[in-house]
Amino acid sequence: MLERAHAIAEDVLFPAALDVDTQAAIPDSHFSLLADQGFYGLAAGGAYGSVEVDFPSLAAILETLSSGCLTTTFTWIQHHGLVRALTGTVNEALRDKYLGAAVRGEVRGGVAYAGAIPQPPRLLATATHGGWSLNGEAPFVTGWGIVDLLLVSARNTAIAEGQSAGTIVSGVIDATAGPGITVEELQMVAAQGSNTVRLYFVDYFIPDEKVTSDISHDDFLANQRRNARLNGCFATGITTRCIRLIDAAGRVEIGRRLQAELDAARSRLDAGLDDPATLPAARAAAAELAYRSAGALVVTVGSTGILARQHAQRLVREATFTLVAAGRPQIKACLLDLLGGGHE
Repeated sequence: MLERAHAIAEDVLFPAALDVDTQAAIPDSHFSLLADQGFYGLAAGGAYGSVEVDFPSLAAILETLSSGCLTTTFTWIQHHGLVRALTGTVNEALRDKYLGAAVRGEVRGGVAYAGAIPQPPRLLATATHGGWSLNGEAPFVTGWGIVDLLLVSARNTAIAEGQSAGTIVSGVIDATAGPGITVEELQMVAAQGSNTVRLYFVDYFIPDEKVTSDISHDDFLANQRRNARLNGCFATGITTRCIRLIDAAGRVEIGRRLQAELDAARSRLDAGLDDPATLPAARAAAAELAYRSAGALVVTVGSTGILARQHAQRLVREATFTLVAAGRPQIKACLLDLLGGGHE
């Protein structure tokens, strides 16, 4: 699968990356190719004929595809949150209804986690007859108009004795506007083709039969640890592409130095899986390296680097994207220390 990812990144994604960026639209053929090659089922653990890959391979695949086109990869990876939720749910009827089609890429999914995680939460779920009522907002939801289903998570308003926060309820909804849900389009400096939006919920009903889980806040955050490591792959993928372009421009010595830093950044990210306290600093270091590598690429290629149809300026904007995408307060603090001249 890693070899397939490399071929797709080099032969399809990277050659089209400037068009995707300037047109703010991802060709559907990109997603169809990923589906045909088995990439929509990587999180299913072999279920429904999916290709099973270990976590290091998944990270390498994500980095490789990101080096080709961040916009396509960032949109596609959201699907795996839905696949993992369906694979792990005790709601067998829901799993049987959607998982096979999701693994094959016949049904494409996205996720909306960001409203449930903050304290205080921005999206609340209240138990009601036969299901849950959602109120609040999901700040950043990727793939709107591209995906069919959305896995949405919200904080349960009921707090049990001994808990500091309510449980987090997750469920599957159709990715369409309608009664109880409105959409605000967001304008971003990079990955605009990902169709990232803000969703507002007012008494939006999710029936119990569409719920995938209702777990503690701590367990939900623990499950997000893998996502925190994988999100670092966007930064390492951008750095990888910058190094290749710097090398191609003849500044091999600069590329060699950045490659050594990239190897160290990957090692720190991997170590963070076993030592979660170190993961925010590792994520920050990877994003700062991407930002610096993109700047080095602009300087390497000279004044042409700021022209619209050049990869250098695109990669600078995409590196900026990694500074805040899937960020957390701890990551932000580490990044500010690095960018502000500290020694994190």
